[in-house]
Amino acid sequence: MPWKGQTMEGQRNEFVRRAQAREKSKSALCREYGISRPTGDKWIARSEAGESMTDRSRAPFHTPQRIAGEMEAAIVRLRQAHPAIGAKKLKRMLENQGLSAPAYSTINAVLHRNGLILPEASAAATPHIRFEKRRPNEMWQADFKGHFAMNNGQRCHPLTVVDDHSRYCICLAALSDERFEGVRRCFLEAFDAYGLPDTILCDNGNPWGTVQSTGYTRLEAWLWDLDVLVKHGRIRHPQTQGKNERFNGSLLRERIRHRSYEDYLATQQDFDDYRSFYNHERPHHSLGLKTPSHRYWPSPRRLPSEIKDWEYAHGQLVRQVKPSGYLTFRGQGYFLSEALASKTVAITESHQEKEVFLVLYRQFCIAKLNITSRVLIAKSPFRFSYAAIQ
Repeated sequence: MPWKGQTMEGQRNEFVRRAQAREKSKSALCREYGISRPTGDKWIARSEAGESMTDRSRAPFHTPQRIAGEMEAAIVRLRQAHPAIGAKKLKRMLENQGLSAPAYSTINAVLHRNGLILPEASAAATPHIRFEKRRPNEMWQADFKGHFAMNNGQRCHPLTVVDDHSRYCICLAALSDERFEGVRRCFLEAFDAYGLPDTILCDNGNPWGTVQSTGYTRLEAWLWDLDVLVKHGRIRHPQTQGKNERFNGSLLRERIRHRSYEDYLATQQDFDDYRSFYNHERPHHSLGLKTPSHRYWPSPRRLPSEIKDWEYAHGQLVRQVKPSGYLTFRGQGYFLSEALASKTVAITESHQEKEVFLVLYRQFCIAKLNITSRVLIAKSPFRFSYAAIQ
């Protein structure tokens, strides 16, 4: 065989010499040397051009993903500090620090090269269809993120509240339970700092609401007094509160999973730090990689110093809810809610449905009463337009 005892360069020169001498056809020579016809043509062209027959370097002339060691170290440090933050957000965070960050693909290559890409992080990068309210404070989303154990053996129940329009985290509180008093205290602090939202969207469990066809919670009645409408997501459909669910997932991936919390004080201190980071430093994909603080401003509706009595429109039938939560109309008792015990409601005839009366509490329609079937349905409260009946 012509290959034995020869260098690769020698074999190629021999192939060219024999091809030029026409010892055999070019195809036959290529078969003899075990190369393709285009490879044979390449070696002949190189020889005629006076070029070397040695292999050329396969390194690209331009390596866009090769960066200085200092920049790679900065990327690694930032990723280690925030293990669930992806390449696009890391790039924006580096630029916000005044650094000339490389392309997303280069940062992603650095993360892969340093073993910093987690499977769940890749899954979380899947694009989502997003919907949002038109302005800040039109709707807040509120929820409890799943509770977890602290080092002292007690369990923390994180309360999270996010503005629907801006994704701004209004509240992130480390609570000992999921009861009304703790939520009320946190809401008062949020209302004092940011004003009142028009609506709060939450799920159907306590303290937010009830899955029953009748009855309301103390929290709902208290928020109505403050002119805040409470809406509930569909049962077993957490995606209704998608922005809050998304925040809870980020909180878990970016903070809770990487921390060990001693007690409520230590947990709240870390929550405060994460809320500041989330609102003012962490870029958000749905905001064009801006931070939530770029799109949020407080509500002009301020927390009132006292709750004033409500004056219903002239001609409406006014009833007082009994301590048992029952309401009497035309000699028939209907259960409304114990949360409205001793509160005053009004009853007015519906203009859309026959034999149906609306039950109003302050500026909200909270129930429908069918006098034919003698059934009261308390679902989906809405703001009632008194102008429509005047």
